[in-house]
Amino acid sequence: MKVLVIGGGGREHALVWKISQSSRVKSVFCIPGNGGISDIAECVDRNVNDVDGLAGFAKQERIDMVIVGPENPLAMGIVDRFEKDGIPIFGPRKIGAQIEASKVFAKELMDKYNIPTASFKVFRSFEEAGGYIDQINPPFVIKADGLCAGKGAYVIRNREEGRGILKDVMVNMIHGQAGERVIIEEFLPGVEASYLAFTDGKSVLPMLPSQDHKPLFDNDQGPNTGGMGAYTPIPFIDDRMENDINNSIMKRTIKALKSEGAHYRGVLYGGLMIMGDGKPYVIEFNARLGDPETQPILFKMESDIVPIFQACINEQLSESTTITWKEGVSVCIVLASRGYPEKTEKGMIIHGLNDVKGDKDIMVFHAGTKKVGNDFYTSGGRVLAVTAMGKTYSDAIKKAYEAVAQISFEGMQYRRDIGSKALSYMGSIG
Repeated sequence: MKVLVIGGGGREHALVWKISQSSRVKSVFCIPGNGGISDIAECVDRNVNDVDGLAGFAKQERIDMVIVGPENPLAMGIVDRFEKDGIPIFGPRKIGAQIEASKVFAKELMDKYNIPTASFKVFRSFEEAGGYIDQINPPFVIKADGLCAGKGAYVIRNREEGRGILKDVMVNMIHGQAGERVIIEEFLPGVEASYLAFTDGKSVLPMLPSQDHKPLFDNDQGPNTGGMGAYTPIPFIDDRMENDINNSIMKRTIKALKSEGAHYRGVLYGGLMIMGDGKPYVIEFNARLGDPETQPILFKMESDIVPIFQACINEQLSESTTITWKEGVSVCIVLASRGYPEKTEKGMIIHGLNDVKGDKDIMVFHAGTKKVGNDFYTSGGRVLAVTAMGKTYSDAIKKAYEAVAQISFEGMQYRRDIGSKALSYMGSIG
């Protein structure tokens, strides 16, 4: 079969890498792809938001299955468009993708169907939101309603900061139309976790829990990014908690969406806060695979992923379906360009990639890269996702950072504490 992956980041490199291993797949295309993807798939330089153009390409190439990576095409209704042409595609339709495209939609859905989340209020004017801030005590959270590439949520520590953020979002419109409405919600103290699951709209097939690291600097300092690293599994999520997450959040949300007219097929990603009493709450939902969570999750996945995609598309996912995982721990460290996440430098030659080739426990997934001849250059904010497998958390972290030490480009920045939260937890239990 011919498969088309839409997107050009580290998540899409991981998808192409995993899909290409399937005995069912003859060839893989990727739009637009990146330098690393071009080594294993045919990259096509097209705009991922040109839904009609993508549909035309898929028909021309007689693509058998399409996997959508980024959130924007999903929010634009790419699945509806492809289904209209009879092209099998993995992802939720436009109405279902609203669970990520509109935080107001998601919060009101959770409130209506008793899905655990922080208390909140919605505001459509700067004046009303500012007035509410004067009535509540920090800390609290301000969120822009629409898509902001992972940068539209702010933890507010004092009222003056809150008014400044409100002005930036609602008056200065730093996130464009995404800031026309905002949510101000209760701050939930706890530990964050990413919980991703496949679904065909009826059954839910969980992946391994993972933990993302959003802030740019060590110890969760600095501006939020798209994600600076991740690891899986999470030592503090046990079977009892997973059962709670599946029943009170994932399955309940799929049923809620169906009740609202959205038969949701694809990946449902729950960004969770695990409270001190072990109770999980939803911070946000995403309508697709996470980045960088996908990289360590797929590197640890033993099962063929293509039959799972097909089962979701054909609404044949069974409650008895399982995923086989490799033993051990998978850790991913993102290498970013100087200036990320604001003004990013590009065009720097990348050194050392050949030095980490050949190690079965190491995989370097490309994100913002471009290949010129035999050399790779930086072409975006998040450049590479260095991913390692190890028997233990310490082992996987050590391997990942040893690989990072062999790679360099001018202005390279990365966090040096990815996975440390897992080590701290393991230490705390002896």
